[in-house]
Amino acid sequence: MVRHQPLQVYERQLCLSCLTGIYGCRWKRYQRSHDDTTKWECLWSFILFCTFCLLLVWFYFWLVAHNDYNEFNWFLYNTSGEWSDGTVPIVATTAAGFAYITLLTALALCHIAAGQQLNLHWLHKIGVTAALLTTIVGVISVSQMWGEEWDVIRMSLQATGPFLHIGALVAVTGLAWLVAGQVARAEKTRFQVLLVLIYLFVLLTLYLVPLSITSPCIMERNLLKRRPQIFGYQGAPMLAPENTALSFQRALSLNISGLEAHVTVSFDGVPFLMRDRTLRRTTNVQKVFPEQQLDDASFFNWTDLLRLNAGQWFLRDDPFWTVQSLPTKDLRQIRNQSVCSLERMLHLAVSSDSSVLLTLRRPPPDHPHHHSWINDTLDTIRLSGIPQHAVMWVEDRDRQLVRRVAPGFQQTSTKKQPAPALHQQGVSRLLLRYNQLSGQDLREFSSSNISTTVYRVNELWLYSLLWCAGVTSVSSEAPHILRKLHSPSWLMSPEQYGLIWITADLVSFALVLAIFIFQNFHMIRWRMSGMHSYNPEQIMLSAAVRRSSREVNIMKEKLIFSGRLQ
Repeated sequence: MVRHQPLQVYERQLCLSCLTGIYGCRWKRYQRSHDDTTKWECLWSFILFCTFCLLLVWFYFWLVAHNDYNEFNWFLYNTSGEWSDGTVPIVATTAAGFAYITLLTALALCHIAAGQQLNLHWLHKIGVTAALLTTIVGVISVSQMWGEEWDVIRMSLQATGPFLHIGALVAVTGLAWLVAGQVARAEKTRFQVLLVLIYLFVLLTLYLVPLSITSPCIMERNLLKRRPQIFGYQGAPMLAPENTALSFQRALSLNISGLEAHVTVSFDGVPFLMRDRTLRRTTNVQKVFPEQQLDDASFFNWTDLLRLNAGQWFLRDDPFWTVQSLPTKDLRQIRNQSVCSLERMLHLAVSSDSSVLLTLRRPPPDHPHHHSWINDTLDTIRLSGIPQHAVMWVEDRDRQLVRRVAPGFQQTSTKKQPAPALHQQGVSRLLLRYNQLSGQDLREFSSSNISTTVYRVNELWLYSLLWCAGVTSVSSEAPHILRKLHSPSWLMSPEQYGLIWITADLVSFALVLAIFIFQNFHMIRWRMSGMHSYNPEQIMLSAAVRRSSREVNIMKEKLIFSGRLQ
């Protein structure tokens, strides 16, 4: 008893050769194996698909986290003590890995569409494993160090959800051609039914996803509140070194509403502006005072602080990748910047009729002004001549004292509490990270006359979303970018969105139905005609009429040589 194997004749076809060659390094083999894909290769295909999905989320995360790249780098600096742009290697490797895995996934789908046996090359298997493990390690590391940043995905989906839904609908509708082809070629009815049910489940889920999409920008235009005020965080740090007079001047020249800065007190009692605990990152303290470079910034006298250069680091590190776009005259000014005092910033704010939002940092216990730091700051504010209503006071310590000395200050808290508790403390404004406020919170605070300021908002999509949500003001490192937005990026009524959603679903369903009918036309015609006297060979050959001549020959070979010779 002899079983004849199908004839295997190599035919030169460039597309198929490239397809099987790139995916499995099978450049000169018979290009259409009659054997099914092994379970081992099916497992690797599943791993490849899971890696693609994980990398898709990881890559999307880093795209929308662009708003907080500087925050991430600052976390790294506080951990390592050395400033570096850690986002560059992460984003570069993520983009490269995502492109590589996307290519392999597309090749795998092409194999399935062309009826080719999946056989991933061992080098690709190593690459997929490396991409998967690296991404998992990255996700775990970010969750431990920067866990709150995952909320940016939720917020970005509120800004892009309706458009991502339509994109996903297009992609899944396009997959109907592949699924229908597999159903047409499958020999087992159970497999056909299972494949169709899985696809219909995914499609139906996608059709109903808009029921869970909520966005502040899906609203009636007449309910849109006024544009959020913009506060320049540390001035305009993308255009000039942070916390310098030039940075504050650049910010105020944009006609923004106010300035935000961190205040500390020098050893001799002069309040000045510095975000970091030390001076290493933003000054040349390593050269001027090498033995004191690790000391707390508050342990320097004001005269010593004035000797430091606070601009050269900006040109060297280029923290926002903006130095190349600055005019030459600005570069000369940047080189000669020094540490800015609170008094100087307040005078700039008074001259432009702007507000200030002040966050204080208490000096260490062995500092001579450890107990008088608040009074030192209050004295400087009073002497500057700035109106009390233009000062937003964030520090919680001795708030009662501050209210007695300066009753006109806008008392601001960084702790989210119920509105009655805030009123009891005399707080009229909240300063929170953008992910700490929900739409319900904003409505409650607004009805209780409590203003909300959120930080750090550097991207237009986030500013637009917060505008729709009803935020009062934002603190930004990119006020020059936010000023360009004169209306929300998009705004549509619930009726308009419902019409778009239902229309897209109906068009998708019609296309899917047409694709399945076209791909399975011959089988449907045979079943509806009642010609059950046809044998399987006639049905398969009839269904192959619209296939290429090469596929017809292969099918004939299977029919001729699959029998047993007695």
